[in-house]
Amino acid sequence: MLQFDHVSLRRGPRLLFENATFQVHPGQKVGVTGANGTGKSSLFAMVLGGLGADAGDIALPRDWVIAHLAQEIAATQQEAIEYVLDGDAELRRLQADLASAEAGDQGERIAHLHAELDHIGGYQATARAAQLMAGLGFRPADERRPLSDFSGGWRMRLNLARTLMCRSDLLLLDEPTNHLDLDAVIWLENWLKQYRGTLLLISHDRDFLDSVCNHILHLEQQRATLYAGNYSGFERIRAEQLANQQAAFEKQQREIAHMHSYVERFRAKATKARQAQSRIKALERMERIAPAHVDSPFHFSFKPPQKNPHPLLRLEGCRVGYGDTLILEHADLVLTPGDRLGLLGPNGAGKSTLIKLLAGELAPQAGERIEAQDLAIGYFAQHQLEQLHPEHSPVEHLQQLDRTLGEQAARNFLGGFGFAGDKALEKVGPFSGGEKSRLVLALLVYQRPNLLLLDEPTNHLDLEMRQALATALQDFEGAMVIVSHDRHLLRTCCDRLELVHAGRVEEFDGDLDSYPDWLARQNRAEATSAPAAAVVPVEDRKARKRREAAQRKQLQPLKRALEKAEQRLEQAQQTQQELEQQLADNSLYDPANKARLTDLLAQKKDIDTRVEDAEMEWLRAADAIETAQGELADVG
Repeated sequence: MLQFDHVSLRRGPRLLFENATFQVHPGQKVGVTGANGTGKSSLFAMVLGGLGADAGDIALPRDWVIAHLAQEIAATQQEAIEYVLDGDAELRRLQADLASAEAGDQGERIAHLHAELDHIGGYQATARAAQLMAGLGFRPADERRPLSDFSGGWRMRLNLARTLMCRSDLLLLDEPTNHLDLDAVIWLENWLKQYRGTLLLISHDRDFLDSVCNHILHLEQQRATLYAGNYSGFERIRAEQLANQQAAFEKQQREIAHMHSYVERFRAKATKARQAQSRIKALERMERIAPAHVDSPFHFSFKPPQKNPHPLLRLEGCRVGYGDTLILEHADLVLTPGDRLGLLGPNGAGKSTLIKLLAGELAPQAGERIEAQDLAIGYFAQHQLEQLHPEHSPVEHLQQLDRTLGEQAARNFLGGFGFAGDKALEKVGPFSGGEKSRLVLALLVYQRPNLLLLDEPTNHLDLEMRQALATALQDFEGAMVIVSHDRHLLRTCCDRLELVHAGRVEEFDGDLDSYPDWLARQNRAEATSAPAAAVVPVEDRKARKRREAAQRKQLQPLKRALEKAEQRLEQAQQTQQELEQQLADNSLYDPANKARLTDLLAQKKDIDTRVEDAEMEWLRAADAIETAQGELADVG
C-alpha cells in the first residue's frame, strides 16, 4: 500500500500541508481534490520521488510499477502508435532483448523471450494500443502519423494513451479530461472503472470523480484528509462539517456580542431573493450541494438582460460547412428566453460548428440565420482567451467595456470571480489558463447578454468555480446553448438536449445518463460498416495524398512556432527546477543565509512568471495548430 506518515511539505517559505497521515490500499481509486495551490501536483511529485518531504515518511512497495501522465511530448517523426507502445516499458525491453538474441542466433534465449512476451500479452500489444487510441478519439489513419503532425491537444491525448498502455500497479492522473470531449471522457471513465491497480486522480469533473473514485483525498487549510466514498459522499460530509463549524462560529459571536454589550453598558450608552428559472429537480440538486461550497471564493450572478426579445434567434434550413465539405444540413432551431440547450454528439459531428453558426462567426451556405433586433450574445470559446490584452489588468479590461465604471466598482465586481486585492490590478499576461477563463467569463457576465453560447466553458476551471458558474446559470433569464464534457454542468443547467449527428440537429430522445448507451450503439454500428467503407479507389488515394501533402505544407509555419515555444518552455522549466532544488535545502532558511534566500526567492518569482509566459505561448501555438488541423480535417 501507499502510506503517508506525518508528512509535511513546503515549497520555498510556503507550507502546503503538514502531518499528512493516510493509507491507500491496493485497488483503491482515490480522487485528489482541493483548491489550486494546495499541493495536489506536489503530492504526485512526492509519490514519484521527484520531491522530498520536509518531515515524515512516504512508503510504497518497491515492486510497484508507477505510471503517470506526462504534460509534454516532443514533436518527433515517431509514429503515434509506436509512441503509445513505448508506455509498456517491459514490452519494449523484451522486444529489444529478442532482437539482440535473434541477431546473435541464441536459440534457447529466443524461446524464453517469446514465452515471456506471450505471458505479458506482448503479441496483442499493438491491438491494445490501437484500442486505446480509438477510445480517445483517434482514427485508424492516425496510428501511423508522426507525432509532429498532431496539435497540442491531440498530443496530450497521446500522452494519456501511452500512460494507460503501461501495465501499472499505481496510476497517477493529473487532470486527464482537460483536452477530451464528452465521448472520450465517457470512454476513459469506463476504462478506469475496470483498471485493477491503484489510482490517484486529480480532477475538477465531479461526475467523473463520482463514477470512478471510491475515496477522496481532500487538501485544504494545510491538511490532507482521506474520506471513504465518492465525491458526492465527500461533499455531504464536508457540508455537515461546515454547518457545524458555522454553528460554532455563530455561538462564539453571540458570546462575544454578549461580552461587548456588558462592557458597553458601563462605558457608554450604545447609540426578490430571486427564484431559480430552471427545473425543480436541478434546483433541488443545487440546493443540496450548496452547503459544501459556502466557503468558495467565487460568488457572482447574471443581472437580467436589458431586453429579452421573443424569439432571440432562428435557424431555418441552414446548411453550413467549410468549403465543399458539408458539416450540417437543414439545421432548424428556435431560441427563446428561458431555453437551456445542451449539445451532444460524437467527436467531429459539428457541435462547435453549430455554436459558431449561432454566434454569427460562421455564415450559412444556405438557409437563413435570423436574429432579433435586440439580440445580445455572450459567446465563450477557448480562442477568446487569446483575445485578452496581456499588458492590461482585469480592471482595465472591464473599464474598456464600460468607460463610466470606477476602479472600486470594477474591483467589487471582479472580486466575485476570484480577482481580489491587488490581483485585479495585475497584468493579465502571466495569468494561468484558469485565471484567464475566469476573466473572460467575468467580462461576458458584465455585458448582460440575453443569449449565452458556451463552448467548453469549464476547461481550466477548478471545482469551486465550476460550482459557482452552475449556480449562476440557474438564475440566468435568457437562453443558453452549452457544449461541455462536464456532465454536472449539463445536468444542472440544461432542460433540453440536442443531438448533433450525421449532418443534422435534432432533439435527443433520452437523458444524459442514456447518452453513453446511444454512443455505444453508434460505435458498434460504425464498426460493423467499417470494412466496406475502408475500400478506397487508387485515384482517391492519390488525391488524398496530394491533399495531405498540401495541408502539411500549410501547417509548417505553425509547427515551427510551436517548436520554438517548446524550446523556450523547456529552458525556463529547467531553470525553475534548479531553483526549486536550491530552495529545498533546509540550511538556506538559517538567519545567516537570509540574503541568499531573498535573492533566490526573487529569481524564483521571475522564473515562475517566465514559465507561465512560455506555457501560454506554447498553448497559443498548440491551439493554433489544433484549430488549423480541425479546419483542414473538416475540409478534407
